[in-house]
Parts: sequence; C-alpha cells; structure tokens
Amino acid sequence: MTVKKEPALDDVLLKPLVEVALTEDLGRRGDVTSQATIPANMQAKLEIKARQAGVICGMDLARLSFAMVDPRIEFLAQVADGEWVDAGTVLASVRGNARHLLTAERTALNFMTHLSGIATDTRKIVDSVAEYPAQITCTRKTIPGLRIVQKYAVRCGGGRNHRLGLDDAILIKDNHIAIAGDIKTAIEQAQNFAGHLIPIEVEVDTLAQLAQALDAGVSLVLLDNMSPEILAQAVTMCKGRARTEASGGITPETVQAAAKTGVDFIAMGYLTHSTTALDIGLDFSA
Repeated sequence: MTVKKEPALDDVLLKPLVEVALTEDLGRRGDVTSQATIPANMQAKLEIKARQAGVICGMDLARLSFAMVDPRIEFLAQVADGEWVDAGTVLASVRGNARHLLTAERTALNFMTHLSGIATDTRKIVDSVAEYPAQITCTRKTIPGLRIVQKYAVRCGGGRNHRLGLDDAILIKDNHIAIAGDIKTAIEQAQNFAGHLIPIEVEVDTLAQLAQALDAGVSLVLLDNMSPEILAQAVTMCKGRARTEASGGITPETVQAAAKTGVDFIAMGYLTHSTTALDIGLDFSA
C-alpha cells in the first residue's frame, strides 16, 4: 500500500524522552566500558542497519540520542520514517568520537527497534484489511511516557490514532455507565457537558445497549468484545445513524473477521502493547 508521509514530530517533543533514556543508561559514572577500552580522542564511523525488512520509525530520536551525547557527531540519514526497507539497508551513518558513538548506541537503537516494530506490524495489519472499509486505530494502551511516539509510529505504519488522551473526546465506557446509573443518563449528562466541540463515543457490549445509545442520538459507538456475528448485526443497526468501531482483544489473526462486518474503525491495543521489535543494529564501518 501507499502510505502518506507522516509529518515528523518536533524536536522539542522528543528531547525530554531522549534525555530520560540517556540519564537512565549513563547512571552515576557514564559509559565505563567505552572509557576503559577506547582512547579518548579516537574517531569512528558506524552505520545503523536494518537486519529485518520493515517500516522504519524513530530516525529523529536516534539523531537526538547521538546529538545529546555529543553535538559534534555527524548523523546522516539515508531513509525517512514511514519507509519500507529491505534487510541490510543502511538507515543512517554516524561519524564522530568513538566513545560517544557507543555511549548513544543503545538509546538510539531502543527507540528505533521499538517504534519500527509498531510501524511494521501496523502496516501489515492495515494491508491485511485493505479490501474492507475499516480503518485501523490504536488505543490508550501505551507505555507511560512514550504515548506520543508510539502513536506516531502507528501513523507511520498507515494506521490512525484514537484518543491521544482523556481530554480529546468523551468516551463513555462500562464503568461510567454503571456509576451514572444507566446508559441513557450517562449519555444525557455527557451531551449537556460537551457542547458542540467535544465528540462523544459510547461503548456498548450488547445489542440492547446499542439500541438505547442510538435512541439517545450518539453518532459514534464502540462495539466491545462482540462476536463477528453480533458485530455484523450491530453494524446493520447503525447504518445511517452512527459510525461504528470494533474493539476488545482484536489481534492480527482476528482483525479480518472484524473488518468483514463492515465496521468503520477497528481499535487495537495490540499495536502498542504486543508488537515485536524490528531488528536494527549499529555496525562498525572501516
């Protein structure tokens, strides 16, 4: 598939993440291995290479990892985030103080392998349901502190973002309904609160709840943990009345069954909590 290039995140958003990661790795004494084995002024050139085929993500985080250790390091990117590459592709070359290159290595690679894994698995899932109208979205099931870059990786893979945070939209879930008393009360209270600028989505797990939500006038429903058969009935009930989003433990093995029902969106926590890292390494270049 052809994926629209995702605008890069600003450095001001990325630097705090890199600083935390480097601080965690350097500890109290810094990189004692490189200090012990490599002369202080030795220069070197290294290459970041993809050892597996996949979608690349995290190039700016890698660049900042080296720059924050030593601003004199030269980082030359060969590919951009969102590009599919073959195994063996050189993603970037870095040149500078050898100690500093190795000090930044793990932080740079941790970001790239994790985010490229998300982008790659997202691309594969998006491709697997390309014949259906459903769009793949991620959820708020992210690693604390990394949500902005994990959701960016989903976009680089051709997916969409659900809420970035609790302040984006109103999503009335089962516990909200239970505490409010019933689904009708929860929806009415949300509509009174929201005004015209905050979207409202309601989670339902039965067709009876769905009927109540539709009667209350919601325009987007989250169909939670429904079998494909029930999900298809729910989609039919919503035609012309509300957009639909399937959710609840959907995996690469079950996503096609959900997409076949005609839902508009499929929310997958899998994209940010269960994808596999892409193998990327840093190799010495003589």
